[in-house]
Amino acid sequence: MENKKTFDFFTSLIDRAFNKAFSGDPEEADTKDPSYADIDEYTQKTGKRFRMTKEEKELGLTREEALQQRFND
Repeated sequence: MENKKTFDFFTSLIDRAFNKAFSGDPEEADTKDPSYADIDEYTQKTGKRFRMTKEEKELGLTREEALQQRFND
């Protein structure tokens, strides 16, 4: 069961990357997500609370791990 969750997570990640890269808008494909050192910095820069996705929760990631994986990998 965990293999399916992991597979679904990476499938959605790859789908988003392909959609972004091949969207037809070259400026959108060149933009990179910003990096954040920690959740406090994310909150200060965006004014929003960091929320984990369902996939990140299913993988058992902590909020810090999810932030690092999403923005710094």
